[in-house]
Amino acid sequence: MPAFKTLDDLTDIAGKRILVRVDLNVPVTDGKVSDTTRIERVAPTILELSEKGAKVILLAHFGRPKGEPVADQSLSLIAPAVEEVLDQHVAFASDCIGAPAAEAIAAMNDGDILLLENTRFHKGEEKNEAGFVAELAKNGDIYVNDAFSAAHRAHASTEGLAHHLPAYAGRTMQAELEALEKGLGQPTRPVVAIVGGAKVSTKIDLLSNLVTKVDALVIGGGMANTFIAAQGIDVGKSLCEHDLADTARSIMETAKTAGCAIVLPVDGVVAREFKANAANETVDVSAIPADAMMLDVGPRSIDLVNDWIGKAATLVWNGPLGAFEITPFDKATVSAALHAAEQTKAGMLVSVAGGGDTVSALNHAGVADDFSYVSTAGGAFLEWMEGKELPGVAVLTKG
Repeated sequence: MPAFKTLDDLTDIAGKRILVRVDLNVPVTDGKVSDTTRIERVAPTILELSEKGAKVILLAHFGRPKGEPVADQSLSLIAPAVEEVLDQHVAFASDCIGAPAAEAIAAMNDGDILLLENTRFHKGEEKNEAGFVAELAKNGDIYVNDAFSAAHRAHASTEGLAHHLPAYAGRTMQAELEALEKGLGQPTRPVVAIVGGAKVSTKIDLLSNLVTKVDALVIGGGMANTFIAAQGIDVGKSLCEHDLADTARSIMETAKTAGCAIVLPVDGVVAREFKANAANETVDVSAIPADAMMLDVGPRSIDLVNDWIGKAATLVWNGPLGAFEITPFDKATVSAALHAAEQTKAGMLVSVAGGGDTVSALNHAGVADDFSYVSTAGGAFLEWMEGKELPGVAVLTKG
């Protein structure tokens, strides 16, 4: 893993204007932030810089305003929640460049925190336009990126600024990069990956990369049906991408060549309708009724998955094993999550998980805090698992 400049490399920052890119793209209900997780994640970086006397200037996006000011996507809606999490006053500027930003920054004292308006209110943000980057750079002496979740985008505030100002990784970015390095960069073997979710089509690059990196790949969720069907097995009315049978077979062939075990369900919990507590039965995957759909893997499959987790030294997880949102089809996901958490707490496993559904599933199982690291980064986490270079990370590498 390349060396990254972190806050440990920053000295004598009292009075310095530090532009900190953070992720404040949080859910809002009835005008109020309903989940402060992402704010809590960046709080350590903000507070550390503030305590050292820096003028902390926050850059962030919110929603998809498409380069125009949109009232209900203003960061002024988020500022009160940021204040509450930090337990410190946070000033707000009505623009991220120009006079509003310059005047608000000029009024700052050492240690103050200022939130600038949504960077995506300007078309230059997503286009990474040189002129817009230069205008942002005028506002700071140093740049800190603490938004791994946006690091897969080469935007002005995530990549462009690092070419204008001394650039460093914040504590959240640092923690994410260190966790990911343990997950797939330089992992302790054996490495087991669990990949679930609805469709193979959204995760072809992911699966193709993982089979060359891990010792075993557990495939669950709706995408497992595509792999089962690709072997000539009738999966009834189960969610299945029959047109990707050749792709599934190719991935399995690549895995065989790479020495990666593909772990598919051997039994499943099937139902005739997709709803909570629907009448269900457990059958062998070769005996799925024509009018039924598999909504979770069965007990023998759970034992198989947990056996692989027990063998692993490193676990990387993206996507649930079944329709965990509705009972009783959450059983496999919860069982595997509990087992992974137990192994992690016992010091037997490094467990790294990420992706929206995955975070929800681990929270549902009550074990998110027991994993080594749970990423809230979504798209950036997936692209990292796919083996792609992330522009916002690459630009922080020590030259």
